[in-house]
Parts: sequence; C-alpha cells; structure tokens
Amino acid sequence: MTTWLPKPHPGLIVRYCYLWYREYLEGREEGAKDRPCAIIAALRVDVDGETRALVLPITHIAPEHPALAVEIPAATKKRLGLDEARSWIVLTEWNEFIWPGPDLRRLPAASDASVAYGILPPGLFAVVREKFLAIVNTGRAKRVSRT
Repeated sequence: MTTWLPKPHPGLIVRYCYLWYREYLEGREEGAKDRPCAIIAALRVDVDGETRALVLPITHIAPEHPALAVEIPAATKKRLGLDEARSWIVLTEWNEFIWPGPDLRRLPAASDASVAYGILPPGLFAVVREKFLAIVNTGRAKRVSRT
C-alpha cells in the first residue's frame, strides 16, 4: 500500500515519530512513539524546492502551565478522527525536518494510507501560531532538527 503524502501546510495534523527535546538531549535519534503533530510552518529553503516542515507535538498530558500549550476542542478532535481523550498542542518545542521525512507515519487503519488526519480550523491555528511565536520570541522554545 502506498502512503499518500500531502503538501506540508500550516495547520495540517500529521502522524509523526516525534523526538522530544529531552530525548534529543539523552542522545536519542528516534522518538519513543508515533503521535499526531501540527505543522506550524513549511519553509521553502532552496531553489530545488526542498521544504522544511516544523511540527509541534500533540499530547494527552495536560501542561504544567496552561499558556505553554493549546487544548484541541473535542469537536475538532472528532472531525480529525483523533481519540476522545483531552489533548494539547505543545508550544515549547518543535521538530524540524525536510519534507517528506522518514518519520512520517501512515494513520492507523486508514483506508487511503494517508499520513494526514486533516487541518485545524483557521481560528484555532491562528491562536496556536500566535502563542507559539510569542514563546519562540522569548527564547523558551526548543528546536530539534531531524534528518
């Protein structure tokens, strides 16, 4: 079965083997599990059309400080086909990789073999982007560059 790879688009939720910053500091090169991640930016980096995707992890673990994550509303989770447990988009770290990267994963039981769940509503994405950029501007967000 061939995996369908969409163009990386800000707000798109993809399944990805996310490497947490703490795992990176431990010397790991692979994340512990595949998870939904939100593309926060897709940057064209050269004339050959190479694109770097920046993804934020989505977790079930409530943030210690509410300003450091954005909760995904239940209706949005349902539309995307995610589970019913509460989830947050983490704003304090991101993975950056050349699209498409080897860490993209096929959705579980997806008939079309896609790596994408769908896209965040524009209003929710705007909140995520605004809060993420504010944290980046304070120097409190950590980047993990992947190959």
